[in-house]
Amino acid sequence: MYKFQPILKTLVWGTESWVLSGWPGDESVVAEGPEAGKKITDIYEGQFPLLIKFIDSNRDLSIQVHPGDEMAARLHGCKGKTEMWYVIGTRPGAHLLSGLSKEITPDQYEELVKKDEIVSVLASYDVNPGDVFFLPAGRIHGLGGGVYLAEIQETSDITYRIYDYGRLGLDGKPRKLHIEEAKEAIDYRVLPDYRTHYKPVENAPVNLASCSHFSTDLLDLTKPLELKLDNCGDFLIVIATEGNVTLKTENDKCSLIPGECALVPSSEKALTITPSGTAKLLTTFVPKA
Repeated sequence: MYKFQPILKTLVWGTESWVLSGWPGDESVVAEGPEAGKKITDIYEGQFPLLIKFIDSNRDLSIQVHPGDEMAARLHGCKGKTEMWYVIGTRPGAHLLSGLSKEITPDQYEELVKKDEIVSVLASYDVNPGDVFFLPAGRIHGLGGGVYLAEIQETSDITYRIYDYGRLGLDGKPRKLHIEEAKEAIDYRVLPDYRTHYKPVENAPVNLASCSHFSTDLLDLTKPLELKLDNCGDFLIVIATEGNVTLKTENDKCSLIPGECALVPSSEKALTITPSGTAKLLTTFVPKA
């Protein structure tokens, strides 16, 4: 199994730690073991399909949307960006925006953007640790300040920024907006609720999201748990969010602390996760086609 050196990014609204990435120019490097120093591209054939981040927002992120695979391939030659958020920690007033709260047309969208009123038609949520939001490509959204979360997404860095609260970037200049691209990318359907609801269960996987791009489970552990890897595609990614754990396969062993992840090849057949006391983790993989 593999652990990687984090890629730390400072942004105008806070920080990101890319703990597993195959994005060109930001490829993860193996941190330890006999293959330390190798890039993900050296140990995985083709582009690695998922990007795992920890995000800490000190200020509101821009209002944005991501294109789907077809649009991203046509305009950028890469994948689109379907993602999910698992909230780990919050500060007072923590909130986020996800999805439209009322029906609008593409022309009404343009008018709202011109008037700086796009936020008025977005669904707003106060958030707490354990909250989950699935963000398929096309869903307009914006992360508020005061949130620390894990993000699982397709390998893509394509973001269409719609509204940025009139602020300047780290270079002192306004950040670029992508009004026209977003107009095409937005899914204008309205849902009654955009939060993912689930029932926590100790010492058993609880599915949080399942789509063609990734399937993600929550593990709330108070004792060791063995996972079979025969239905996990090429690999299973284990993401530590709370508490320390030891991962053990027939051929390997490593430890994780919060903010780290490990890539476990499915060829290992089975994985035992042992918490030091209690622990919460996410596991994710790409389903077989």
